[in-house]
Amino acid sequence: MKIAIIPVGEAALTIAAVIEKETGGQRITRNQVGECWSGFDAFVFIGALGICVRTIAPFIQDKHTDPAVVCIDTTGRYVISVLSGHVGGANDLSKRLAAALGVAPVITTQSDNNGLWPLDTLGQQNDWVTVTNDNMNAVITAFVNRHPTALLIDCHDEGAEMMLRTKPAHVTVVNNTKEVTAESFKLLIVVSPFVHEKPAGVMTLQYVPKVASLGVGLAHQAVPDGIGDAITRQMVDHGLMKESIREVATIDIKRDEPFIRELQSKGLTVRLFAAEQLAGVKVPNPSDVVSKHVGTASVCEAAAILATDGGRLLMPKIKGATFTAAVAVPERYLPTNGGHIEIVGAGPGNPELVSVRGRRMLEQADLILYAGSLVPRELTLCAKPGAVVRSSASMNLEEQCALMKEFYDRGAQIVRLHTGDPCIFGAIQEQMAFFDAHNMSYHITPGISSFLAAAAELRSQFTIPERCQTIILTRGEGRTPMPEREKLHLLARSQSTMCIFLSAAIVDDVQRELLQEYPEDTPVAACYHLTWPDQRIYRGVLSDLAKIIHDNHLTLTTMIVVGESIDNRQGLSELYSKHFSHLFRKGNGD
Repeated sequence: MKIAIIPVGEAALTIAAVIEKETGGQRITRNQVGECWSGFDAFVFIGALGICVRTIAPFIQDKHTDPAVVCIDTTGRYVISVLSGHVGGANDLSKRLAAALGVAPVITTQSDNNGLWPLDTLGQQNDWVTVTNDNMNAVITAFVNRHPTALLIDCHDEGAEMMLRTKPAHVTVVNNTKEVTAESFKLLIVVSPFVHEKPAGVMTLQYVPKVASLGVGLAHQAVPDGIGDAITRQMVDHGLMKESIREVATIDIKRDEPFIRELQSKGLTVRLFAAEQLAGVKVPNPSDVVSKHVGTASVCEAAAILATDGGRLLMPKIKGATFTAAVAVPERYLPTNGGHIEIVGAGPGNPELVSVRGRRMLEQADLILYAGSLVPRELTLCAKPGAVVRSSASMNLEEQCALMKEFYDRGAQIVRLHTGDPCIFGAIQEQMAFFDAHNMSYHITPGISSFLAAAAELRSQFTIPERCQTIILTRGEGRTPMPEREKLHLLARSQSTMCIFLSAAIVDDVQRELLQEYPEDTPVAACYHLTWPDQRIYRGVLSDLAKIIHDNHLTLTTMIVVGESIDNRQGLSELYSKHFSHLFRKGNGD
């Protein structure tokens, strides 16, 4: 956002300096506002509201084109959204500036103050295309006046999930437009890449997420005239909105074709794939002729599938005189047959350390299957009334999978709750193989791993400039064999910070291997039940590691950390003065 800052009088200069640093805005004078009106996205006045209004009055034209205007009083107590609150972004800018000053914003927009969705900017916020044949002002008026509104969602991106979470009381979720009648609803809001019939007598507003990829094959130097229109007609016949296309994909040898150039000139992203990449994709309509000429049995279908990471073809290959086309959408956006499994990382144990998304998944689940021997039951107490909550501690893999499939086949939402981050020693591989074999919908929500909790509880930075820039996550060799190249003594050669999982029971072997490379006085920490109420942490040196574990009767739920980064404060001032300048690192990094 290009922001102009207009301080009115000397009393405004202090606040102007704060706003300038916060936004990177440019100071101008009141006399320059007219000539700069179309050159900035927002104007921030610091002074009396009357002066702000009189200054901008001659230049105001339309809320869809006017810049955002915010006014801050010279005491910094009031940040007022004056003009273009929704469309121009003045409301959001007011909230940002108020946060920088530590005050509350003054916003008079009805939908904002009532906690309602801003229908006129909701599409822009979520990168959706807004489509309606009704008067937008009438649509907004009906919504903010809380007339009965139907909500139809069949594309589940983050924006759609937000709408389901924040649904106002006058909004009813429906499964199809047949449920929407003029007797029951004034307005229908649709979030979908699909064509939906407009119910008679009901205003309809559709947001079209740009989730589809269009794969195209082209004859050499095909004239572009008419190709786009023909593809659009075919998309509609297949029930797809043309606005859902986010990118076009084709074979790399077609990069200079006129139709591709035309699409790029309109701002569409074009992805190019080599014949070898396309040839590896299984498609429903392969062509021997295409294979003979370009080295792959499919261009349009394979390109669409590749561009969507193996997505679903919603428009299989259609043929024109000089082109072929296909459309695919990633599976994660599409409605399932009802059931879904979310593999959630529970974090290291403290219920407050589960992610926001993970918590939401737990709250919505019909079945929560948690690793009872490793995950505190307190994490499941947020389950909704009627949800089934089961521990998998006494179940074998077949029993776990059978229970999840039973609920999945009913169309239920399932959470499989694993300790830490499920992708690190999480034992989810076999479960995912089962889900894949039965074509079940699933997704992974990452969690905070115990090695991160160890760093936090040890109050240690596991990477130190010029001393240690690598963290190794591994385990000792117990019943599960380790690859020869990953033996502990080989990993220890770098003397990096090493976080060793699931190895307290074989600590004697672990210590022996580590001592082959680390000095005896290398700092170590044995961290038991990290972030749990009974957390215990023992510090020492490597030569005493096994004794620490044995003397304190520590179990498999112990993280072993080895490396000079533990509690290291020596020389940090010198290192930081060398690598930091005015609190900013001179290079890249977290």
